[in-house]
Amino acid sequence: MKLSIVILNYNVRYFLELALKSVEAAISGIDAEIIVVDNDSSDTSCQMVKTIFPKVKLVENKENFGFSKGNNIGVATAKGEYICILNPDTVVAEDTFVKLLKFAEAKSKLGIVGCRLMNGSGTFLPESKRNIPTVKVSLKKILGNSQDYYANHLSQEDQGEVNILVGAFMLIKKSVYKAVGGFDEDYFMYGEDIDLSYKVLTAGYKNYYYGETTVIHFKGESTLKDRNYARRFFGAMQIFYEKHFKQNLVFDMVVWVGIKLAFIFRKRNRKTYKAITGYVFVSNTVNKALEAKLPVKLSSPNQLSSIEHNAEVIFDANTMAYKDIIKFIKTSDKELTYKILPNQSNFILGSNDGFSQGEVIIL
Repeated sequence: MKLSIVILNYNVRYFLELALKSVEAAISGIDAEIIVVDNDSSDTSCQMVKTIFPKVKLVENKENFGFSKGNNIGVATAKGEYICILNPDTVVAEDTFVKLLKFAEAKSKLGIVGCRLMNGSGTFLPESKRNIPTVKVSLKKILGNSQDYYANHLSQEDQGEVNILVGAFMLIKKSVYKAVGGFDEDYFMYGEDIDLSYKVLTAGYKNYYYGETTVIHFKGESTLKDRNYARRFFGAMQIFYEKHFKQNLVFDMVVWVGIKLAFIFRKRNRKTYKAITGYVFVSNTVNKALEAKLPVKLSSPNQLSSIEHNAEVIFDANTMAYKDIIKFIKTSDKELTYKILPNQSNFILGSNDGFSQGEVIIL
């Protein structure tokens, strides 16, 4: 088998359904499998997978093991030569895996391959490609200078070597994953992607960013940005420094203080939107259930250029390819918000930033 997609889920039943439908379309013609590992969700995620996606391999954990252990459990059952670690709050294009596998096959000493990620409003996520967060680099970022934190030697749509990739989307050979020990289970959530990227580098492999395909990452659906998030995130940073950069007591104290200050002075760059002026349903057919919920105006896919500013655009994945949905969100220069109606589903969803949970509307 060529590819195993491992998706770790925790209480994001509707985002997971959208992700799975986009992945199913993207692996058509590839010898691939999908593995969903559920970390003891209290919603109906597992029942949904069993009912709608009977071919998906479902692993039901009886407790929440966190990101690292949950993914390691999924990889242990995988049969593919390549593993793709994929978040459940993502949408991939139909040609994403074809492009990335072709790119990966041409590289020697291949480590991890990542791609261009954007949030649900079309904003590029700079964590898609990062440098090693040494203490100097991290302290500069705390003080507002992120120039050295992100891998800015490559543009958003370039391809080339980078040091650190993000755990929302990682393509890696299973043999390499096993050789470096997979995700370090000392990390419950956050920081494990930095750690894995760094271990792969130090083992002599090369990590790559491939900006010629874009994946939507809604961000933050499994975890709200609250004090628990902060404790785990900055606690993960401490673990990383202790494992890879520990020097002496004074040095450790500087890192500890820096991590605490990073939370206090962290920036929240939210994209602001004006009031929605109307709802546009991009489809070739009328949806009566949607019309009963929202005052939508029907617009065919070839009329996208005429959509007015400040509208909310609802894409119908029954009549549009996910690739085309992603392309429009990526390239539109209008102040728009977006939702997606997954193919053969009875809900729409979307998210306008990475700091709050997205909205799901059941039809």
